[in-house]
Amino acid sequence: MKLYRLLTEDDTSAFCHKVTAALNKGWELQGSPSYAFDAARGVMRCAQAVVKEVPGTYTPETKLGEQ
Repeated sequence: MKLYRLLTEDDTSAFCHKVTAALNKGWELQGSPSYAFDAARGVMRCAQAVVKEVPGTYTPETKLGEQ
């Protein structure tokens, strides 16, 4: 099955660490990153989609972060 996650974080090194951790667990980048201003909090936010092919059958109970 193919899994999809959208990683998000404030525009800090924490975002880069989150994406790097996913890549090191076998996730692959999907598309380009996004960058937007969160007016409610007054900060820039980043997002990056990642995908991963794993054995098994998808269910809504699948723990994506544990894959």
